[in-house]
Amino acid sequence: MKNSLSDNPATEPLRYELPYQPPLDWETLLAYLKARALRGVESVEDKCYLRTFSAKQTGWLAVSPSDSVLRVELSASLATVASALLARIERVFDLATEPKQIATQLGALAAGNPGLRVPGAFDGFEIAVRAILGQQVSVKSATTLAGRFIAAFGKPVETPFPALTHLTPQASRVAQSNINEIASLGIIATRAKSILALAEAVASGKINLEPGSDVAQTMAQLKELPGIGEWTAQYIAMRALKWPDAFPHTDLGVYKALGETRPKRVLEIAEAWRPWRAYAVFHLWKSLEEK
Repeated sequence: MKNSLSDNPATEPLRYELPYQPPLDWETLLAYLKARALRGVESVEDKCYLRTFSAKQTGWLAVSPSDSVLRVELSASLATVASALLARIERVFDLATEPKQIATQLGALAAGNPGLRVPGAFDGFEIAVRAILGQQVSVKSATTLAGRFIAAFGKPVETPFPALTHLTPQASRVAQSNINEIASLGIIATRAKSILALAEAVASGKINLEPGSDVAQTMAQLKELPGIGEWTAQYIAMRALKWPDAFPHTDLGVYKALGETRPKRVLEIAEAWRPWRAYAVFHLWKSLEEK
């Protein structure tokens, strides 16, 4: 990890380089994040990913590719949390992955694109809310609802980027709201109830949506909440918990890519992909774009 500070570290961005094991399909990774970008919190411009961030300190970050590294810029305000944030960026962009090992296990499924990665999460609660909003609706519709949610519950922040205007909503703030307030954004009441219950569980510390949490326990706790079933729990485990074997086997895209409609059969097929079934999901989703 290289660090290159400008002559005036008090005001100029902090610059780093994060290495990874090639290949890395940056374009597909970025396209996935762009389609789901949270308006005000995230933005994709050219080949660069931008977002706001807050953890003790508040600021912004920018990530872009360069040869065999990712270039990272952090606002100077994030200097005291830079080390932890860089580790998070490595997880979000799945830089510690050994792509050849995974591609070997997945066989023909990964042969055409061994550099495909599984994006993580800057904020577990953020990803969980996004998963709930995405239940049985299009990506575009869920992204629209997420934008309204951020405008209502996210804290405004100033940045040098016009597209970055808010911090991601905190569970503690959402937990203080009510179903009607959430539903007023165009979110159906059952999902508003799910979001509120999730916020209360995360804010109280009952549920921890961070990598390193016990996956089985966390998924069980999630499924105890109203409106959260197997698909949502698996998606949260895949991205927020960074569980490489997460497999939302009831996903319609997975069904379509495999030409199957029987959940039991889908699980049988996926046995050959353990312990990398999350990567198999992204390859299956990617295959639909190519048809």
